[in-house]
Amino acid sequence: MKRVVVTGGTRGIGRAVADRLASEDWDVVVLARHVVASPHRVIACDVADAAAVRSVFAGFRRVDALVNCAGIAGANTLDGDDVLWHAIIGSNLHGTYHCCKAALPLLPDGTGRIVNIASVLGLRGVPDQTAYCAAKHAVVGFTRALALALAPRGITVNALCPGWVDTEMAAQRYAELGITKEQAAAGVPTGRIASPQEIADSVIWLLRPEARGITGHALPIDGGGLALP
Repeated sequence: MKRVVVTGGTRGIGRAVADRLASEDWDVVVLARHVVASPHRVIACDVADAAAVRSVFAGFRRVDALVNCAGIAGANTLDGDDVLWHAIIGSNLHGTYHCCKAALPLLPDGTGRIVNIASVLGLRGVPDQTAYCAAKHAVVGFTRALALALAPRGITVNALCPGWVDTEMAAQRYAELGITKEQAAAGVPTGRIASPQEIADSVIWLLRPEARGITGHALPIDGGGLALP
């Protein structure tokens, strides 16, 4: 049975990814800041903590795939304090880096897979999301560079860039913007908000042997939003 490590796998997109992989007979290990009731094996780990990440991965003999879903968001501007900035960069960017670095010796040549959950905000900017945009843009750049570094080993590295997804994080953003879910959906060309399961389906595809030629890409899943002028 192949083993996959899913960070941030107790809620939102991460939970959907963990559930989907388990349904396809993967051995799923979830990393989360807090252990909660889950059908999967959950290990407490703050991915922003390099030592904690190293300790967790030291307990594995092999990891066939890594899916980095852990992350936090929040509105921040440069006239505020730096606490949220560092928290967002730490979780989204440094966490992705730490987990990839720890997983590299354990990933098998030829079949190893890494999928990083970025965001459409890794491909464009939003005025009050300086930290989140910076982190997700960096995740996209990191993904492209790491894909080239690991190409000789036959390990693929890709990023998914979701737009609106029906999660708690999205609900928090609706509140920040003073809009409803329906109003957010109206701004999407397809007129709908994606489900976490849809993002999980794309993860599954990238982990399959048929996707072995796909690497170094940042795939938007945004209902056509990035096609708007």
